[in-house]
Amino acid sequence: MDPKRLSSSSQQQVRLRQKRTKREWRPLEDRSCTDLPWFLLFTVFCVGMGSICGFTIVTGGAARLVFGYDSYGNTCGQRNEQIEGVRLSGLDHTDRKFVFFLDPCNVDIVQRKIKSMALCVSLCPTEELKTYQDLKRFAMINGSELCSYELAGHKYPGLPERFTKCPKLPVPPSKPLPVFNRCTPVDISCYARFAEAVVTFVGDNSVLHRLIAGVAASKEIIIGLCVLALFLSMILMVIIRYISAVLVWILTSLVVLGSLAGTSVLWWLYIDYRLYGNDTKVLKEAKEEVEVTRDSGQALLVYAVAATVFTIILLLLMLFMRKRVALTIALFHVAGKVFIHLPLLTLQPFVTFFALLLFWIYWILVLLFLGTTGNPVQNEETGLTEFRLTGPLQYLTWYHAVGLVWISEFILACQQMTVAGAVVTYYFTRDKNRLPVTPILSSVLRLVRYHLGTVAKGSFIITLVKIPRLILMYIHNQLKGKENACARCMLKTCICCLWCLEKCLNYLNQNAYAATAINSTSFCTSARDAFVILVENALRVATINAIGDFVLFLGKILIVTTTAFAGVLLLNYQRDYAEWLLPLIIVCLFSFLVAHCFLSIFEIVVDVLFLCFAIDTKYNDGTPGKEFFMDKALMEFVESSRRLERAVERGRSRVKEVVSEGAEMKPMMFAPGRVRRIRKQKPGGRHLLYVCPPATANNPPKKNCRETKNYQK
Repeated sequence: MDPKRLSSSSQQQVRLRQKRTKREWRPLEDRSCTDLPWFLLFTVFCVGMGSICGFTIVTGGAARLVFGYDSYGNTCGQRNEQIEGVRLSGLDHTDRKFVFFLDPCNVDIVQRKIKSMALCVSLCPTEELKTYQDLKRFAMINGSELCSYELAGHKYPGLPERFTKCPKLPVPPSKPLPVFNRCTPVDISCYARFAEAVVTFVGDNSVLHRLIAGVAASKEIIIGLCVLALFLSMILMVIIRYISAVLVWILTSLVVLGSLAGTSVLWWLYIDYRLYGNDTKVLKEAKEEVEVTRDSGQALLVYAVAATVFTIILLLLMLFMRKRVALTIALFHVAGKVFIHLPLLTLQPFVTFFALLLFWIYWILVLLFLGTTGNPVQNEETGLTEFRLTGPLQYLTWYHAVGLVWISEFILACQQMTVAGAVVTYYFTRDKNRLPVTPILSSVLRLVRYHLGTVAKGSFIITLVKIPRLILMYIHNQLKGKENACARCMLKTCICCLWCLEKCLNYLNQNAYAATAINSTSFCTSARDAFVILVENALRVATINAIGDFVLFLGKILIVTTTAFAGVLLLNYQRDYAEWLLPLIIVCLFSFLVAHCFLSIFEIVVDVLFLCFAIDTKYNDGTPGKEFFMDKALMEFVESSRRLERAVERGRSRVKEVVSEGAEMKPMMFAPGRVRRIRKQKPGGRHLLYVCPPATANNPPKKNCRETKNYQK
């Protein structure tokens, strides 16, 4: 036999065996790298991000940000080179290490930057300086000149340039920042102006100052309440398995009753308007008022009809999906068990948040480096020297912005893949006592070794959708009040469509990661397999997403309200109730963020469990050799569903039997007293039906009988 043909046939057998193994839907031990080109592409992109940081450091942008620079382009704390066309540049500031702003509270709210002149000084003023004599005395004693470099310190009080090139009086006391060497005012009122610039809010300054003072006075309470929200979220993830059934049925009842009540109220208002509205219309003489009342009646009718249609659809959905609510409850119950067997899952939000925080800090620092990198340019309005990127270097900022979205989505996708891998290992392990020591760590190692390319590809797809949406949101924000109604509607429609597409892709990506964790297949193959499974269980998916997501939303609201109530009790000692507002807003936002982070992990666990359950029920039936992997709670759901299906099938078969029997008996009807029918039971439940002549002495029963039917009763 030809060895080449033998080798080719053996290779085909190996491929078939591998393909068959990959379609067994079991967590594989022998894995291979998936989407390797995308991993290489992501690595090259990250190298580019690092190169931008290196470029800013080499060109001096990082040094200018950290050490600070004055309005003439000189970096503080070092010897500088002369900049062509800029006076007072190229000075030796070795002894002047701090940046001092002549008017630190002069903030450009639109551009969100300080418009004041900046100088390099050797010491920040620690006391308030009220007169120019105080400025002179400070310069003579400390050797730190707070006016422009060309002005002599001992001549400050008599110079005519002191009004434009010296600090605005009174000079508030300040202290240098620990790292960035900027003299920052100690007075909290200046921080309030910075807050106005950040949020673009111009209003009653006294109220804003009081709110900030309330935050400063309640910082210990705010920290304690944030810790309380953290513990409540962790506790809810464990106990939700015990209260999920109650929450689901209460939620279902409230939704049905609320829709019925709302529809009834709308119809009652419309009927009341029809009965008593005409009397009021006679008394009105103005046509405009009559038209307003007519429009009100039509609006009530439209609202009532729309509410009725919505209620009917909702009731029909509840009727058809009521049996699938039990699956949601069972999945919540099993998800609670997952957190008991895999307690390290509760640390995933901390790890993800810490990774995102580190990356965001790095990204902001590099962005600030880019803001101080480039060629020196003189501002035409203020005359101050600024550094800007020109030419092709301007695109570095866009590259950096794309990196923010892609790498952030990559970190979130790594969390989803890690959780999916751990849950898949839990589900497909029959004996839970034989679980790996650290399933989370094993999932992380599999991710890093085999599946980073899959995660990079999935996160890039989300990036392709998110960036256009962010651009459209920016355009909509910039054109607010300028565009016409049609353009505004089109922009909002595009933003909404992209948002919906992003949510759908996020859900599909999450299930694709779970399929990759099971079969070790590429992203596209896993997404296709997961999509097929989800389409086959579309009603179950709709039920779980609708009811499960709302239950988790109620859990978030429970955590926020509990934390806010505790905050009201703890802040009760403050008689100025206006100072409660900002601390409570901060606490509520933080508690909702924490609850969302933790319960999103719970949601991922439920979704992965459902995918595993759908795969388990598709490829296994409980017979020997095809035993289920599912938990006892899910097994009970399957058994109850099977019992219900058998009962329905029995009912259908009886109906068919009665119909067919009636159809066959009709042509065999004879005159009364001349024929008789005999049924005889056979082994195995079979029945024979005979048509016999009347029984006489010479003609006993069962003789001369004709068999007409052999059927299963």
